[in-house]
Amino acid sequence: MTTESDTILHFDQFIDGEYRQSTQDRRLKILSPATGELIGTAPDGTVDDLAVAVAAASRAARSDIWSDMDALERGHILRNIAEMLKSRLHEFAQLDARVTGRPIREMRAQLTRLPEWFHYFAGIARGLEGSVPPFKGDYLNYTQITPLGVVGLITSWNHPLLIMLKKLSVALAAGNTVVVKPSELAPLSPLLFAAMATEAGLPKGVLNVVSGQGATVGKALCDASEVAKIDLTGGTQTGRVVARLVAERLIPTTMELGGKAPVVIFDDTPLDEAVAGATFASFIASGQTCVSGARILVQGSIYDAFLERFAQRAKTLRLGHPMDEATQMGALISQRQMERSLDYVASAVEEGARIVAGGRRAALPAPLDRGFFVEPTVLADTTPDMRVVREEIFGPVVCVMRFEDEKHALDLANNHEFGLGASVWTRDIGRAHRFVRKLNAGIVWINDHHKNDPASIWGGFGSSGHGKENGWHALRAYGKEQNVVVRLSAGFADWYEDGGRYG
Repeated sequence: MTTESDTILHFDQFIDGEYRQSTQDRRLKILSPATGELIGTAPDGTVDDLAVAVAAASRAARSDIWSDMDALERGHILRNIAEMLKSRLHEFAQLDARVTGRPIREMRAQLTRLPEWFHYFAGIARGLEGSVPPFKGDYLNYTQITPLGVVGLITSWNHPLLIMLKKLSVALAAGNTVVVKPSELAPLSPLLFAAMATEAGLPKGVLNVVSGQGATVGKALCDASEVAKIDLTGGTQTGRVVARLVAERLIPTTMELGGKAPVVIFDDTPLDEAVAGATFASFIASGQTCVSGARILVQGSIYDAFLERFAQRAKTLRLGHPMDEATQMGALISQRQMERSLDYVASAVEEGARIVAGGRRAALPAPLDRGFFVEPTVLADTTPDMRVVREEIFGPVVCVMRFEDEKHALDLANNHEFGLGASVWTRDIGRAHRFVRKLNAGIVWINDHHKNDPASIWGGFGSSGHGKENGWHALRAYGKEQNVVVRLSAGFADWYEDGGRYG
């Protein structure tokens, strides 16, 4: 199957190692956010579709075809998947760029690293060892870690393949079978990847992907009695809904939710670097990332100079077609998201903020005039109580605020319900570490932003969710730890026999 830019793709559900028609005829039309053209279709799935997928994953889990496979053998298959993905990166990068509207240069850079997740977890899975804790008396005491069974992944539209594979690689490495519910706005690359992974050697039923609405397919996945864990990336409100659903069954969850990342710039940072760093933090993916630099906090002595240079840099970013190598910023995912961003700009102005760059729908030539483009927007004179500062926008709208000293910066940065990402820019290494220690954010960069690695834990606090992706923490969270106590003494002391003693 090809994904050239003029090809319309049609996918069915991927269940039990093959594409299968949905139980109903309704289809999701996936339109280009940049041009409005039809890219492809996928099933608008049903509860019955989800049930079939969960049943397939359950059969695969019970068969032990994957869970009992030696970790080295699982690792070989995961590496095969990584290498096949590497050979087809251009295809997947094109597809996700078309579906999300993000520039191909961004998508190519992001997807190039995805094979690393499979190589990393293939490498460490065999090291998922138990332990032999001390135990009083003549006993052997040991722990062992086994797969959870069937796990459910609910993924978002802003990084369709990245977010799925961050979760999938570790879930598979730990020996689980998987049912994925991708976003209804971006289901194509997850459905394509599932077939590729099966071709690379993944046994049938181990990976299943069901497209559809969150209110139907997503809810059914959370309700499915066979599912032992839910791993979600999405908005905070979605996280609260999912948390209530799975709380009924008392199963574990990992949730990576909303954010409003502060970018804290101290006055010893070279101005050129500060502007370049803030631009990168704020406008990658058109601001549609959970760790987007949405709040730029600048020390007072360089505030005016920074604001002027930052606004000018935002005005020079090239908006355009996602397949154009010259494009630096793409479209928003939907008309709703475009209107949401512009509504926040209007409300900010009403509350006293000042637009120093952007603030409007971008005027572009056909066919981009049908796209959902918003100019890179910089708002000055914002205050912590403004709606535009308090709420996640998921668009290219950035709030700039002034701080006077380290304590003031920390107060502004932590004055928020979200605690996902943050970055600190300074040449004072002592201050950097001192500041980070008190910063309420699960992922912090010093003199950088957005960087990720399969070995580096990823997750937030508060309304940004709980649990961690990546690293050993994630691998252990995809297993269940069991304690085993073995009596070594020859005879069993009868508790109820007169004079008997148990201990």
